[in-house]
Amino acid sequence: MSLNLKIIIGSTRPGRAGPKVAEWVAKEAEVHGGFSVEVLDLADFELPLLDEPNHPMMQQYHHDHTKRWAAAIADGDAFIFVTPEYDYYPPASLINAVQVLSREWNYKPAGVVSYAFVSGGLRAAQELRMLLSNLSVVALPGTVPVPFFPSFIGEDGVLTPNEQMSQGANALLDELVKWGAALKPMRAPAEEAAAA
Repeated sequence: MSLNLKIIIGSTRPGRAGPKVAEWVAKEAEVHGGFSVEVLDLADFELPLLDEPNHPMMQQYHHDHTKRWAAAIADGDAFIFVTPEYDYYPPASLINAVQVLSREWNYKPAGVVSYAFVSGGLRAAQELRMLLSNLSVVALPGTVPVPFFPSFIGEDGVLTPNEQMSQGANALLDELVKWGAALKPMRAPAEEAAAA
């Protein structure tokens, strides 16, 4: 059973490294073979700060940008969030994108690939995992940090991982397959009701 894996680029800042990191993660996921892989760039969705009048639990979205984002997330079976660390925290763009939805995240597993300098983004990853858990996401404990990320990006703009990064990514993907398959039956009644 192939799972729909959504790899989410969490930073929208100009000059960001997120797309390069996400490209590497997507290649690892495609080689892994357990997924249908899609990369979602938050910059493409242009989500304003919490501009919906109704609580996201209601799924009564008024704005086209929210509807597009909700549709992009709803059919996902698993997620990998690619996040930098800004002031020991994930970027506001990513926090906003998570909070603008609710039920679309429920009962799905998520992993985090973080990047920064000496910390590798681990503090941001931990904060993001806590937020996701509050939305009934199974936030996997094993994260993949990329410390001193510029040293892995060549002049061609391609990120070349070391052995530990590749091993960590593959271990995360293995866990996403297990949890994605296990959680899918839990979502079936809600998905059938939404389709009716």
